[in-house]
Amino acid sequence: MNGQPGDLYPCSKQDTLKLSVEAGKTYLIRMVNAMMNFIMYLKIKDHNVTVVGVDGAYTKPLNTDHIAITPGQTIDFLLEANQPPSRYYMAARVYSTPLSHIYIPTTGIVEYVGNYTRPRPSSPVLPSFPEIVDGVARSTHFSNRLRSLANDNKVPINITHNLFVTLSINMWPCLTNSCLFDERMLASMNNVTMLLPKTQNILEAYYKGIRGVFTPDFPATTPIIFDFTQGYKPENVAPSHFGTSVYMLDYNSEVEVVLQGTNYGFGDGIDHPMHLHGHSFYVVGTGYGNFHPNTDPPNFNLIDPPLGNMVSVPRSGWSAIRFKANNPGVWLMHCHFERHHSWGMKMAFIVKDGEGPNEKMLPPPPDMPRCEAPPAASTI
Repeated sequence: MNGQPGDLYPCSKQDTLKLSVEAGKTYLIRMVNAMMNFIMYLKIKDHNVTVVGVDGAYTKPLNTDHIAITPGQTIDFLLEANQPPSRYYMAARVYSTPLSHIYIPTTGIVEYVGNYTRPRPSSPVLPSFPEIVDGVARSTHFSNRLRSLANDNKVPINITHNLFVTLSINMWPCLTNSCLFDERMLASMNNVTMLLPKTQNILEAYYKGIRGVFTPDFPATTPIIFDFTQGYKPENVAPSHFGTSVYMLDYNSEVEVVLQGTNYGFGDGIDHPMHLHGHSFYVVGTGYGNFHPNTDPPNFNLIDPPLGNMVSVPRSGWSAIRFKANNPGVWLMHCHFERHHSWGMKMAFIVKDGEGPNEKMLPPPPDMPRCEAPPAASTI
């Protein structure tokens, strides 16, 4: 927490984060998960908190004894100092998935100031955490309780682009001598493992009409339908391929994307915290198992779904998001687990310019620095 693992780690005993509070006051805490590869679960001993915002958007107040937060996500919550003056642990532990083996939580201390009616404990008591097998269900339960204020009536209804995107971990044969094993990990969206261009960025290539940098053919649906979430699938069922492909959107298009987790290449599946640049979106539905296009959409929340730019697609499950493409440019969508991002679980939307003067992307400033190769090192 704020750079310190906490006093359960010897290196951090003297510098553990301490939050001083006064009894009877309420504190606004803005929290970000800066982890690279783990969803976190936060509790404060003997205190409930009230969540009031996610990713910069207000939510209906949610009173809860725990918070589940994905990498890159921000959550604003109120902490009311309403307990007997003492010292209380606030602790966060790595989410419980089949790949999580880090059980020692990071800790901070909520410390009441002023006179104590009883001795201050030198070592606070940890809050209780769910059993390891319960973590994933708890995370989805928390996110499903979030609601937007529903005072703007902006949930997209007239969908013009409907995408179904599978999220997969792919095993590829290792072709170099540097591999420790016979296979290496890659990842994909709709069986496309994204390669970023090496000589030109996609944004500049699009607006300058430079060919050969990307292809506008990211598929709107997976190339093959099978049982995505039940059991291990052999690699030859739906192998991925490399590509720098984007999906084109007209300005003000209303878009729905169903993100389907898979067990492909990973027998038990894994969570995927998905992040979209340049837009906020509404999370209109989440569920376990395979998404059913006939039975699941009628249960979407189109009244007050949470608004944000992160969604955690549950292990062996799916999430549905909607957004309006009203920000011209090139916008990446990717898994916020660094390892999945680097393995290729990403794609890009290109939102075209609109007709109005305020519906177009601004040109680069005249003093924008040029990216040039560094001069060759001199030798003596």
